[in-house]
Amino acid sequence: MKKVIITDNLNEEVVELFKTNSIEVDYKPGISAEELKKIIHNYNALIVRSQTKVTEEIITNGNNLEIIGRAGTGVDNIDLPVATRKGVVVMNTPGGNTISAAEHTIAMLLSLCRSIPQANVTMREGKWDRKNFYGVELFGKTAGVVGLGKIGREVAKRLKAFDMKIIGFDPVLSENTAE
Repeated sequence: MKKVIITDNLNEEVVELFKTNSIEVDYKPGISAEELKKIIHNYNALIVRSQTKVTEEIITNGNNLEIIGRAGTGVDNIDLPVATRKGVVVMNTPGGNTISAAEHTIAMLLSLCRSIPQANVTMREGKWDRKNFYGVELFGKTAGVVGLGKIGREVAKRLKAFDMKIIGFDPVLSENTAE
């Protein structure tokens, strides 16, 4: 049976997915680098986010390590040359948080436009100064989206739902693609 260790916080559904596919999982978010170095030889796969730094020593100690999975976009916390030299596959999930990031962007924009943080503070103080918290509507406004990758495009799509004019910029994309 294959064994996986998960060293950063992940949704419990991920752990269950492995288990339902007959893969033994040890869920150890926050494990120290020293402890991971000692036990990594017991595992075929290591799943991380950005907190765990997968160093040369960790990879070298992982005699049975076949794959390192990064739940997220970047792999800058993984020593790629060492993994390559040892024949360990490194993969990531670049689209995994696209919708969450776009929705979070819209939530922050709405919060700023409606002065929600400031209104929250005054409400907790037992005051309500309504005239200071009218805010502004998004409807009919113009928004600039810098970077039209997966997240930027999802943000633009959601801004259009507010009938906003969208101006996008991405130095890599042609004007036609950006349209």
